[in-house]
Amino acid sequence: MRIPKAIILDSNRNEPYAMVATGLSLFVFAYSSIFGQVSILAYYGLWFLPVLVNYRKALGDYRRFLWIYAFAVLAFLSTFWSAAPGTSLRASLQYLSHIFCALVAVRVVGLRSFTRGTIFGTGLVLLYSLAFGRYQSDALDGSFSFVGAFESKNQLGFYASLSFYFAFAAVVIQAERNPLLLSCYAVISAIAGYCLIASQSATSVLTVIVIIMASLIMKAVSWLTPRHRTVLFTAGAIFGTVAVLAFIYGGGFALILGAFGKDTTLTGRTYLWGQGIEAIKLNPLLGTGYQAYWVQGFAEAERLWFEFYIATRTGFHFHNTYIETTVELGLTGLLLLCLLMLNALISTLRQMLTNARDPEAATLFGLTLMLLIRSFVEIDTLNPYQVGSFLLYFVVGRMALRRSVSKRRRSPRNDDASDHADTASPVAIRGSSTG
Repeated sequence: MRIPKAIILDSNRNEPYAMVATGLSLFVFAYSSIFGQVSILAYYGLWFLPVLVNYRKALGDYRRFLWIYAFAVLAFLSTFWSAAPGTSLRASLQYLSHIFCALVAVRVVGLRSFTRGTIFGTGLVLLYSLAFGRYQSDALDGSFSFVGAFESKNQLGFYASLSFYFAFAAVVIQAERNPLLLSCYAVISAIAGYCLIASQSATSVLTVIVIIMASLIMKAVSWLTPRHRTVLFTAGAIFGTVAVLAFIYGGGFALILGAFGKDTTLTGRTYLWGQGIEAIKLNPLLGTGYQAYWVQGFAEAERLWFEFYIATRTGFHFHNTYIETTVELGLTGLLLLCLLMLNALISTLRQMLTNARDPEAATLFGLTLMLLIRSFVEIDTLNPYQVGSFLLYFVVGRMALRRSVSKRRRSPRNDDASDHADTASPVAIRGSSTG
């Protein structure tokens, strides 16, 4: 029995495969520490399958996307100066292969499948946590919150916020009208809302509120002409920045923290940031090596684990993507990561401001904004087999693919046969955005 290749490769016809691959990947990211290496192998199997079916279509002209690997390549090269070379080598190879899977997903998963797969995948994650999760006390602030099947309430909150946002995006941005799906989204959103409240993750709750408000504003702006959108957005961005700064310096930030039971130290984060800045001074250009700081037996890591009551001596970080990056990969790594984040944000924003209606860009803009906001207090995008890094590289790759297709449309004499699959189905690039 032969399975048609389109069922795997054509983003307009492969919705069952694309949804399952996306949803199960998110489940693996959440619980690979529970299910072990078998789950990681399953994840690789899901995304290497399109390559085995037709590597030309699954990979396209990979030379156009080599720049996306720059940060991961630096992580690999850090093995040569790392304080823990074995750890850096293993982790960087995992990160490189993780990015590869995300870029395969870019070419074979349409927007509708991606959105539905993410909603059902995060829903499955939350249901598993409700079934097998637990409550846990925080030794630092004395709170007692639901962490699900995770080790951290912030991770449960992250998945809940993703679930809530994508359900919102499906209905409001992509105009989903299927009654059965709408019912499912409502149930999953209710579960996500409960998990957000039970986890008491201030970061996740505030992020969801900000992202939904920003998405509603951008949707309203989309009714204007592209020229008027740009003018209004520029004026709004300037006014919004001034208003936020005035709010923070006027004591508003402390007021919000107090509403969530937090103090101005952000439960010890400001102390951690100071420790991270001191660690950066040891090797500011290249850092200590990818994932080479939090290693058992290293004096500073052991000290911080002890001070923050981390009995397992694993799974800790500086709670700031930029500080963590600079500690591990120096200012060089910080520059590459910032370029990656800015590329995702600016690319999606540009598409929203210049196109008549662009549900894909609007959905990915909200997702990028979520990752950007969280990056100041979490490290969602720095590790392999993490949902944040997979989503970031999906956004960057998707926008790069769209630019590549647009350029070739303007240059019809382009005879690059190896990447002809990109132009074969323009609808796939826009992501099957309706329905």
